[in-house]
Amino acid sequence: MNEALRVLCERRSIRKYRPEQITRAELDAVIEAGVCAPSGRNGQSAVIVAVQDKKTRDQLSAMNAEILGVKSDPFYGAPTVLVVLAKADSIFAVQDGSLVLGNLQNAAKAIGLGSCWINRAKECFETEEGKALLKKWGLEGDYIGVGNCILGYPAEDPAIKPRKENYVTYVL
Repeated sequence: MNEALRVLCERRSIRKYRPEQITRAELDAVIEAGVCAPSGRNGQSAVIVAVQDKKTRDQLSAMNAEILGVKSDPFYGAPTVLVVLAKADSIFAVQDGSLVLGNLQNAAKAIGLGSCWINRAKECFETEEGKALLKKWGLEGDYIGVGNCILGYPAEDPAIKPRKENYVTYVL
């Protein structure tokens, strides 16, 4: 099987991570793949905020946990969070951000990192605390949170789960 197709088929959501931080080179490689994602009308409405600062990472985790209604870490101990946002006035905001998130996850797998898409970014960045973070990060204007891509060295290797029947319908 072609290497790119193998990576796409073998990527899994990782929910257990080793504590050590990924390298800057690994971070940059994953981000480059996200930046190269397609976007509606090439509008490139998405932006990526790379968070490796533990205090900020833990703040994002606490915000996410509060929305989820849990006390546990919704980021599963991953040391890096890539927050994907998109310009709120783009009609392609969710699609553009989703394509970025997919590229981030597939790139992570390709270089041996674990990743998982974590929801609730939309709700997090609708709060005053979330808006304050955007301002602190220099993101001016209206943005919507599309998702969080957590990254780290995997501490598990989950097996593929069976795919549902009738996943594809061919009209030939």
